[in-house]
Amino acid sequence: MASITFKKGEDYALKLSRLAAGSDEIAKKAIYEGAGIIADEVRKGLESVPVDKFRFLKDGEQMHVLSKEQKDDLLGALGVTPIRIEASGDINAKIGFDGYGSKPTKAYPKGVPNQLLARAVESGSSVRTKHPFVRPAVNAMKIKAKAEMEKIIDREIEKIMK
Repeated sequence: MASITFKKGEDYALKLSRLAAGSDEIAKKAIYEGAGIIADEVRKGLESVPVDKFRFLKDGEQMHVLSKEQKDDLLGALGVTPIRIEASGDINAKIGFDGYGSKPTKAYPKGVPNQLLARAVESGSSVRTKHPFVRPAVNAMKIKAKAEMEKIIDREIEKIMK
């Protein structure tokens, strides 16, 4: 934790008001950094999902892999949303998948929604065995992300309060 000394009460009040005015920006920096750490680990997990060429399944058979196209679509769609301040005052960002796959199908003329595919890989489906890559990434990096966020907050507070 940072050590801070003040000469006058007015100086202290001024610095506290600067800190209050900049608190949302400090929180945004910290959250963005923490989300980036988690997203990088999710990307590593997704890269570990096995790849094989697309083929039709026989009755009762399940897929254990992604096609190269699907994996590339998911890797390209993974991202962090812009930081938002909710009406409740909570500041957050979301990590997830956006858009559609590159290959149109009869059921999905725009392509399979990347969120749907990621969910099927993560949790499994009637035709796909599960291969979790999001939850293990979040669990593995939660403590590291929190520690990095705390460092950023402490550093930014120290800048303002000196």
